[in-house]
Amino acid sequence: MSEEVRDRITFDGELRRTEIVGYGDPMTAAPGETVAFKVSCAAPSFRFDLVRLLHGDENPAGPGFLEEEEVECPAAGEYPGREQELNFGSYVEVPDHPALRLSEAVTLHAWVRPTQPGKGVQGLLTKWDGARGYGLFLGADGDAQFWAGDGETADRVGTGRPLRAGRWYLVSASYDSRTGRVRVAQAALEQWPDDESTIAVERPVAAVAPIEARLIIAGHDAGSRVAAVFNGKNDSPRLYGVPLGAAEIEASARAGAAVARAQGTSAQGAHTHGLVAAWDFSLEPGTRNVIDLSPNQFHGRTVSTPARAMTGWNWTGRETVFHRAPEEYGAIHFHDDDLTDAGWETDVELVVPEDLPSGIYAARLRTPTAEDHVPFFVRPRPGTAGSDIAYLVPTTTYLAYANLAATELWEDRGEPLRPGELEMRLLSLYDVHDDGSGTCYSSRLRPNLTMRPKARLKFPDVPGRWENVPSYPHLLPADLHLTHWLGHKGYETDILTDEILHAEGAKLLSPYRVVIVGTHSEYWSERMLDALVAYLRAGGRVMYLGGNGFYWVTSYSPEEPHVIEVRRTAGARAWAAGPGEGHHSTTGEPGGIWRHRGRPPQRLVGVGFTAAGYDRAAPYRRSARSRGPDVAFVFEGIDDDHELIGDHPSLVQQHGAAGYEVDRADTALGTPGTAVVLASSSPSDHSSSYESDPADIPVGATEWPVKADLVLVRYPNGGAVFSTGSIAWCGALAHNGYDNDVSRVTDNVLRAFVSREHLGGPDDDTIRGGGRPE
Repeated sequence: MSEEVRDRITFDGELRRTEIVGYGDPMTAAPGETVAFKVSCAAPSFRFDLVRLLHGDENPAGPGFLEEEEVECPAAGEYPGREQELNFGSYVEVPDHPALRLSEAVTLHAWVRPTQPGKGVQGLLTKWDGARGYGLFLGADGDAQFWAGDGETADRVGTGRPLRAGRWYLVSASYDSRTGRVRVAQAALEQWPDDESTIAVERPVAAVAPIEARLIIAGHDAGSRVAAVFNGKNDSPRLYGVPLGAAEIEASARAGAAVARAQGTSAQGAHTHGLVAAWDFSLEPGTRNVIDLSPNQFHGRTVSTPARAMTGWNWTGRETVFHRAPEEYGAIHFHDDDLTDAGWETDVELVVPEDLPSGIYAARLRTPTAEDHVPFFVRPRPGTAGSDIAYLVPTTTYLAYANLAATELWEDRGEPLRPGELEMRLLSLYDVHDDGSGTCYSSRLRPNLTMRPKARLKFPDVPGRWENVPSYPHLLPADLHLTHWLGHKGYETDILTDEILHAEGAKLLSPYRVVIVGTHSEYWSERMLDALVAYLRAGGRVMYLGGNGFYWVTSYSPEEPHVIEVRRTAGARAWAAGPGEGHHSTTGEPGGIWRHRGRPPQRLVGVGFTAAGYDRAAPYRRSARSRGPDVAFVFEGIDDDHELIGDHPSLVQQHGAAGYEVDRADTALGTPGTAVVLASSSPSDHSSSYESDPADIPVGATEWPVKADLVLVRYPNGGAVFSTGSIAWCGALAHNGYDNDVSRVTDNVLRAFVSREHLGGPDDDTIRGGGRPE
C-alpha cells in the first residue's frame, strides 16, 4: 500500500475512510480522573455522549444491544470534526546538532538485513529533508544508494544491484567534497558463488548542504512525519566526518562497539578518526533510548516501538539470552507498519463524574451517518471497594487481539487477503508484519476496533475446518454477556482491569470476597499472576468463567506502560519468534507460555488450555463426583437426573456451553489432587474442527482429549476457584431469559462464594495453587 493511502482502509477492493473512530487515554479511570478521547472524524462535527454498556450482542436470541441512557456530564455535546492520520513505521530519531550538519566529508556505514529490499525507497541512516543533506538508502529496487543534495541539485548514486532479502550486508558510503565523488558499497557477510550482490561503485555526486533536519535511522525526515521507513534489521550504524577507505570502513564495522568505545575514550581520539556518532542498539533495549558511544553523545529515541533485543550480524547462537551476550544483540528490527502510539490530539476531555458507579462505559461518538463506541472502564476510587464482588476485565487480552483480522489468521488460503474495515491496518499480536515477521508489541494508544460492544469474530470459510462458521461475539462483547447477567441477577459488581492489577498488585484484590475472571483471559504478566496467587492463598475466591486463560507470558513496558509485549516460542501460535529472540526486550524475561515457565494454569485454577474449535460448542456431562454432598451447592435447584449442563441454545457458537477454546484438568500439570471435576464435555461431542494445543500433546501421541472440565478447587484459608474451562460458558447464560442450568450453576457458586460458606472438604495446606516452582 502506498504511503498516500496507508491511513485508509481496503474493503472489498475499494478504498474507504472510517467516518468516525476514536480511542481513550487512559483505558481505566476512577471517579474524578480525566479520560482524554482522541477522535478522527470526516464529518464537519460529531456528538459526544457518555453511556454505560449493558449488553453488546445484537443477536435477537438474547437481550440485544443495550446501553444505559446518556449519563449527564459537562463533556456531552457537539464538537468540530477533523481527520487525524495514522502515521505508520518505526525508526530512531536523533535531534539536530551543528556537528551532524556535515558537508565537507561524510562516511556512513551500517550492518543491515533487509526483509523487503525491493519494496521501495528505504532510509538506512539519513540526514535528508527531501532535497538537501545526505543519506544512506536502499533504492526503489533494493540497491545501496547515497543521496546528496544542496537544495538545487540532488543526486542518488547507487550500486545498481539489489540486496537479497534475509541476508546481512555491510552497506557504506564515503563522500569527499574535495573530489566531488562518493564511493558506495554493499558487501554480503557470507559470500556465495555467483552472488553478484557484493559490489562497490564510485561516482561524482552533487554537493552536500548542511541542514537542520533530524537524523533518522531507518527512514528520512519528511517534516511532520518520517518517510521511506526501512523494513529489516539495522545494526551498529556509524557516522564519520571524514572520508574513509574500504578497509577502514570494514575494520570499523567489524570492530563494532569495541572500536566505538576505544575511540570514545578521549575527544582527541574521536577527532583523529573523524568519528561523529556510533550507535549501539544493544544498550538499554527495554527503553526507547538509543545510545551513542562517541564523546558527542548524539543519543536517539525509538518511535513506534521497533523490535529490540534482536540478534545482530555477529550472533553466534552460543547464547540465546540477549542480556548474557549483548554484543551479539546489536540489531533493531524496523517495520513500516509498526504503530504503538497514534499520537492523536485530544478532542474531548471527560472528567469521570464523582458519583458514577463502577462499570463498563463508552464514549458514544455520532455523526448523522456514523457511530462509534469507545469503551473505557470505571473502577472504584483507589483504596476503596463498592461491592464484595469484583469483575476483572481482561484488557491485556483485548490489547493482544486488538484489530485482529480474523481472515488473515492461521491459514494460508493461497490468495492475497486484504484487511477488512475492522482493522484499519493496525496489527494485533496474532498478525505478522508485511515483511512476514511476527508482531510482538501492541498498545492502547490507538483505535481498537475489536474492543467494541457490537464487534463479532468471523473466521473465513476454510473447507473441512471452518466452513460456514457463523460470526459470534468475542472478548468485550462476550464479557458483556456476563456483566449483563450480573446486573439481571441483582449483583452489584466493581469493575477492575488486569492492567491496573499489573500496576497495583494483590492489594487491588484484597477487599473482595470474590473475583470473577472473564471469558478469555489469555495474556498475563508475572505481576498479575503473583497478585492472583497471593489473593487465593489469603482466602480469596475466584470464578474463572472462560477458557484458554493464563496462557501467554506477557509484559508491560516499564517505560511505556501502554505497550505490551509477547514473544511466541511455543504453544498454539500464529507466528514464531526467530532463533535467539524469545526473550522480552522490555523486561528481559523468557517469553512463550506460562506452562513452560513452571506455572501451568492447572496449578492456579485447576484447568488449562487443551483445544480450540470454531463451529459449535457441546454440553457438559455431570460426573459421579458431582453428586457428592460437599459439592451439592453447585447444582442446587437442578434435578439429580439432569445429566447434561448447557445443552441448549447459546449466543456463542449457537448451541452448547463448552466450546470455542476449552480447558481440561490434569494432575500431571498441577491440578491439585483435592480438585473436584464436576462435569466434562465429551470428545465425541466436539466436531473435527477442534484441534489440540500443540503444547498439550505428549511426544509420540496421535490423539489427545478434546474436552472442557468444570472444576472446583479448594485453597487453604477458605479460598477456592470455580473454573468452567470454556470461552462459550457465558454465551449460554441468557437462554430462556437467564433461566437455565448454566445460569443456575453460576448463580449457585457465586452466592456460595460471596457468603463465605465453607465449601466442604479439607483445607489442604499443601495446595500451592499456581505459585512459583519450589
